[in-house]
Amino acid sequence: MKDDVEWSGPILDNHFHLNRNGRFLEAAHDFKNVGGTDIVLVHCPDFSSPPTTKEGHTESYADTVKMAEEVRKNVGLGVRVVLGPHPAAFAHQFAAWIEESGEQGAERAVENYHHSISTAMDFIHEGKAHALGEVGRPHWPVSERIWELSNTLLLETMHLAQQEGVALQLHVEGELETTYRDMASMAQKAGLAANRLVRHYAPANISQHVTQGVTPSVLIGKGAIEELMATVNSCSHGFFLETDYMDDLRRPGAVLGPKTVPKRTKQLLDAGLDEKYLWKAHQELAEELYGPSIS
Repeated sequence: MKDDVEWSGPILDNHFHLNRNGRFLEAAHDFKNVGGTDIVLVHCPDFSSPPTTKEGHTESYADTVKMAEEVRKNVGLGVRVVLGPHPAAFAHQFAAWIEESGEQGAERAVENYHHSISTAMDFIHEGKAHALGEVGRPHWPVSERIWELSNTLLLETMHLAQQEGVALQLHVEGELETTYRDMASMAQKAGLAANRLVRHYAPANISQHVTQGVTPSVLIGKGAIEELMATVNSCSHGFFLETDYMDDLRRPGAVLGPKTVPKRTKQLLDAGLDEKYLWKAHQELAEELYGPSIS
């Protein structure tokens, strides 16, 4: 243990949602007031009514981009933006449309997914977004047809990421080694370097044996520090820290509160973590995978 260790470097939360109907700028201020400097703002769809047209995706993504601009201007944080079709929203859409009209519904759902991805890429090409995400597959039981569609589209999106040179933030099921192996295998099929996949909501075990080269974005909640410290020396290329802050007034603090990553950074230093890992987590890895932060 180290005493009175101070961290003067950047502090990045790699998976942060904001909602105009939530705390919005207040939540961003909370993060900054305890030492936070940068967030990765991940698009959060309207799960009750996700877009069904390219125009709808454009409007929805544009609001996330606008929120990022407001956070930069009014709070003074650096913000990177991640846009993409959330697998939960699309899985439910797939199911509803297939039930309604069979394979025609499946074709419509796939077309809508493609519109979502192409619209996100438009914003990336314009320099207004930095990566695709959160994309992936359902983390609850679904029909074989929905699972097949989700995997087909995820592999297709990995191919696109390889062609475009962008990173993917993944939202996948919670199993540890089996999920990592599956993601690394899919990346290999797509010709995409495994480290360009960022596993959001990752467990704190970050050893190379487990992660298979995929970049873990550790949900740094209670108990995570101990496991991260036990496995950090076998981590292959770095890790991120995240809260998956939801900014949902119905569930205050869900999943973790906005102050968590700065506090855990201090706790990691107190636990003896070498500062080189924190520089990697809070600056170097983000620049490598997403590009420079915009402030």
